Amino acid sequence: MSNSDVKAKRLTGTGAASVGRARLRQIQVLTGAGAGRLTLTNGNGGATVLDIDFLATDSHSVNIPDEGILFTDDIYIGTATNVTAMTIFYS
Repeated sequence: MSNSDVKAKRLTGTGAASVGRARLRQIQVLTGAGAGRLTLTNGNGGATVLDIDFLATDSHSVNIPDEGILFTDDIYIGTATNVTAMTIFYS
């Protein structure tokens, strides 16, 4: 039995995901030409919580183990270099 429902949201740039307090469970990332980089912070200007690099021109799936990563303020995309789009799965 699940602790809470998982939701999904598609994003195409930097800024707030506008989901409030959330646990990030998974990210699907589509990269364009050139290596990709994605940096997530706990709200705007908060601590960096996830900083990950990707290969160019591919689709990537990042599964977050256990209970996911807790963002107490909001999931904020600080850097999305060569990232065409992403879908976050959160609860």
